[in-house]
This record gives sequence, structure tokens and C-alpha cells, in this order.
Amino acid sequence: MGPEVKDEPPVTIQVTDGVLLPKKDKPTIFTSWAIAFTLAIALLVILPLVKPDPYLNILATFPSGILVTFQVTFSAIVLATLIGVFVGIGQLSKITLVNRVATVYVEIIRGIPLLVQIFFLYFALGRFFRLQDFPAAVLSMSICYGAYMGEVFRAGIQAIPKGQMEAALSQGFSRSQALRLIILPQTIKIILPAIGNEFIALLKDSSLVSVVALTDLFRQARNYASVTFNYFDAYLMVSLVYLVFTLFLSRLVAIMEEKLKTHD
Repeated sequence: MGPEVKDEPPVTIQVTDGVLLPKKDKPTIFTSWAIAFTLAIALLVILPLVKPDPYLNILATFPSGILVTFQVTFSAIVLATLIGVFVGIGQLSKITLVNRVATVYVEIIRGIPLLVQIFFLYFALGRFFRLQDFPAAVLSMSICYGAYMGEVFRAGIQAIPKGQMEAALSQGFSRSQALRLIILPQTIKIILPAIGNEFIALLKDSSLVSVVALTDLFRQARNYASVTFNYFDAYLMVSLVYLVFTLFLSRLVAIMEEKLKTHD
């Protein structure tokens, strides 16, 4: 008999929008996150001061676009979360039809690029019914991210010990009551960081809604570049603005995750 080989625990690889965040074991201020965030802020301040034309002029066109971008993102993440709840529960349902519908929805939607879904909903389905640009943008992003949120909720529900449901049923709760009052509240706490990362990803993908003539942040940059032909300057500034937003939100998600861990 050879030496006994012990099974090693599986290695989990996590790739999220918070990968630039500093770790607790690296307290130095010269972290990759700090360098990237400081550099982006510095360029956004210095470039308009040194060269107002075109950089200050470009920034002046952004406020309305930023408002539209966050309106689309917040509306889509709320609707996607609602879809995700039902899809996640549906994937765990013991009712075969419900389970198959939820699972097929996830597989189909995740297999089609978001840009294609936007085009399909706004242009291809336009022959049957016509959606305005804002509802079309929100609905297409919600449908797309609802599939990913469904996977998040499914994993979160499965992370709750089965004894929780069994204990609730033994106390006279119905399965739906136990799910609503006991399982889902604990699930939300577990998946909040994941929802935060999906929000950041959705914010970046919101730039795709410019194809339906919605005047979001990226559309404003495109409009400026098409008139002045300053493509490099316009896209540089919009890239910096997106970078500041995503890094800032990544920090908030990391703080939220740490607070959740300390309360466990």
C-alpha cells in the first residue's frame, strides 16, 4: 500500500469588479486601487485646467448624460433583482415546468450578448410593438442581468443550511412562508456583495444603450466627437469618468462586504 493521499480542498478563483481593492494584509496606501483612483481623479482635474478647450468643454456635456446613465442603471438593477428572485427560486422549484422554464431562460439569455438583446428588443421587435428608448434600454438590460441575478439568488439560497427550511416546516410554516420569511432574508445578506458587483458591471454595460439613441454618458461623448472630430479627447474623458465611478462603487461594495463579515 502506498502512502495515503489526502484530498486537498478545492481552490476557488474569484474574479469580480473589486479586484483592484486593497487587501487588509496590505495596509500601504500605494495599492493598485489607490493608484488607479488617484490617477483618474488627477487627470479629470488637471486636463481641463491645463487645456480647457477641449477637455473642459467635453466635461460640460456630461452632466445630463451621467444622470441618464444612473437612471438606466438603477432602474435596471431593481427590475433585474426582482426577476432574479423568481428565477433563482424557479431553478430550485420541485415543479418540473417551473424549473425548466427558469433554467431555459437563464441558459438562453446568458448565451446571447447584451448588445444583440438590445437590438432585438428595440429594432427587431419594432415591427410588432414600439418601445421608447428609455423603456427599451431598461427592459433589455433587466432581462439580461435578471438571468445572472437568478444564478446569484440560486447560489445564495443553496448556501443556507437545509436545516433552516426543515425547522421552519416543523414549526408550522408553509414552504412559501419559510422561503419568504426565513430563507430569503438570510440569502439577501449573503448575496449583497454579489449584487453590488452586478450593479457595477451593469453600470459599465449601460454604455451599450447609446445604440438606441438614448443620450447617456457615452452617447454625449460620441456626439461631441462626431461634431468636433476630437475622438481621442472625448473618449479619454468618458473613460476616466467611468473609471472613477466604477472604482468608487467597488470601494463601497468592499466596505459593505467587510461590515457584513464583522456582523456574522
